[in-house]
Amino acid sequence: ELRRRNLSKPGDVNPQQFVLTSFAMGECLDAVADEIRRDPPPPRPGQKRGVGYAGMFHVGGGARIYRSDGCGAIVKLDDFGKVTLITGASEIGQGSETVLAMIVAEALGVPLERVDVVNSDTSVRPWDVGTHASRTTFVAGNAARLAAEKVRAQLLAIAEGQLEEPAAALDVKGGWVVVKRDPRRRLPYEAVARAGHFRDGGRVLVAEAFYDPPTAMLDKDLQGNVSAAYTSAFQAALVDVDPETGRVTVRKVVSAHDVGRALNPAAAEGQVHGGIHMGLGYALSERLVVEQGQVVSQTFMDYALFKADDMPDIVVRLIESIDAEGPFGAKGLGESGVIPVAAAVRNAIKDAIGVRFHELPLTPERVHAALGAA
Repeated sequence: ELRRRNLSKPGDVNPQQFVLTSFAMGECLDAVADEIRRDPPPPRPGQKRGVGYAGMFHVGGGARIYRSDGCGAIVKLDDFGKVTLITGASEIGQGSETVLAMIVAEALGVPLERVDVVNSDTSVRPWDVGTHASRTTFVAGNAARLAAEKVRAQLLAIAEGQLEEPAAALDVKGGWVVVKRDPRRRLPYEAVARAGHFRDGGRVLVAEAFYDPPTAMLDKDLQGNVSAAYTSAFQAALVDVDPETGRVTVRKVVSAHDVGRALNPAAAEGQVHGGIHMGLGYALSERLVVEQGQVVSQTFMDYALFKADDMPDIVVRLIESIDAEGPFGAKGLGESGVIPVAAAVRNAIKDAIGVRFHELPLTPERVHAALGAA
């Protein structure tokens, strides 16, 4: 209840001058509180159970740490109907290729399978500041959307003569250029592009856009609205602690995230699952050991990652707040899955055994020693 009374809400400006536009922290807390105690796994004999909560506030629309926080995009529509997005954003396994293709397909009005993404060739792609700060969907997505909308306008301009209607009376839906007031009058977008190509001297439809979010760098007092949107999350962890050995077993994690709009829900949930895996290792097992400048924990025998059979039950809730600046209302999600995990686990251990820890990882040895000293 104390947390609920003090939650930030849309329209707030925090002491650091971050402007909260869309913000669903309260909804995230409610979703987690409702879910964590639903159908709990049976307790293990002799073990102590605890539940812990942790909240998170993070940038969801980039973070201006350089003079430019922008990204460029080029969208090309050829005479066979193939759409190519050339983006400055890098695919590093987070699924940006898919979501950027989805944004282009939606903005242009063509099937997703007709969109290809080029993002790895620095000799042809436009500039992007980097893959960080949960910014790719928001910043690169807006650049891709703007470029696709320009190509769409070019396509409608060509269709004016073919459908004998002004561009304002036309639309592109599902791969068809249609007359708004009479959708039965329509042409395949490929046919429109091809006719324009041959009648206009071989020109293909292409447009470039650069999106730099409306933000500011922090000043010398660390004040300034560094992100175009802010995201929030709450997580809850249910743990069992063995008082004889100090071993902590995480049985269930519930994670609720304000995503603006979930453009690709399956990928968004997968992003959160990966973050929880990283966070659990950080909380309970992973420790980088450096002695005299040399990394000692160099193998998976020494650096203990969570394996598949170590993972708890995971429930993810995607809370939509629809951000006005984000592409189709979306916000970034890259880092928020990992941020609250360790705090939620630590709080759950405190709830189970009454001991508060201030150092990670919470290995069995560390927990057992704390129980002995309590």
